[in-house]
Amino acid sequence: MSRPNIALIADPSSPEGCREYLAEAVELLTGAPPVRVDSRHFATGGSGRCAPDGGRLRLQVPEERLDFVPDVVVLYEIPPHRRRDLAAFQELLESHDVVTLAAGPEAWRTATEKNLTVARFERDGVAQMETVVLSDPAPAEAAEAFERLGGDTWARPVVGTGGDDTFHVTTPGQLAEATAYYAGHGTDWMLSRDAGNVTPDGLRHQFRVFVLGEQVVHAREHLQPEPDTPCNTCRGATPVHIDPADLPPRLAELAVAATASVGLPFAGVDLAPENGGVVFEVNVQPAFVDGAVEVAKVAVPYVQAHLDAFDLAGGGSPRGLTASA
Repeated sequence: MSRPNIALIADPSSPEGCREYLAEAVELLTGAPPVRVDSRHFATGGSGRCAPDGGRLRLQVPEERLDFVPDVVVLYEIPPHRRRDLAAFQELLESHDVVTLAAGPEAWRTATEKNLTVARFERDGVAQMETVVLSDPAPAEAAEAFERLGGDTWARPVVGTGGDDTFHVTTPGQLAEATAYYAGHGTDWMLSRDAGNVTPDGLRHQFRVFVLGEQVVHAREHLQPEPDTPCNTCRGATPVHIDPADLPPRLAELAVAATASVGLPFAGVDLAPENGGVVFEVNVQPAFVDGAVEVAKVAVPYVQAHLDAFDLAGGGSPRGLTASA
């Protein structure tokens, strides 16, 4: 059988560059590059077209002279604030049995909107720090939540990325500033009790665990020298790669449970061992911070899972491009 035709659909406006690592993984595994497609064409209001084609789905972008039927769709690197606009496209992929690990829009939304994640974790018993969701709260409401959470908290938006708009709030003055900030941006937000995830030498730390199916494929610890700053690598944290076998079993179990709870087949889970182990969030499309390591440890297994799913579905006769791409 000839190699499957793989579409790599991503948002080129994202600065993370995951699409480059995934394209490399596709070529390593298949010997050919993927067909690259700008995801914005298939978002709400985009110019992309989808049409049934013999039980498959034909994707067309007239201005790009793109017209093809993919065997596999790798949908990745979609910024959180643009994911809702792809819900109809995801439903089309699902209804036409397109091979993809993009999951459905419900799973994406549950993981992207952190208030929904908190509620899902509560339902499923996934350990997390106590959290209060706030929507344009009065000062007294915010103050009551702050006091109930012990006066040492983190404020973060319901939808965000990279630790942006996230604050360590430990004083009434900082709480007032955060409340005003979110009100000014019209953003729902959350307060969570601080997990105390600080190493003996004063570094804020957390783990990013990559889960594929029910397996941990890679992990890293993020060490942040500024304890009042989120542990994101884009905010100055240093990543230290960890072999899955060296990850504390409790963290591996929590990461798999959190991924299953939100309904994703693949995710990057942020969590800490303190307080018996707690999950902070589940990332729908975790960034790759080290190409050499994470192409092999994450991107290749992720693409291979698509290829395995294609084989399991019977493969079929690959359908290639019908116009210049």
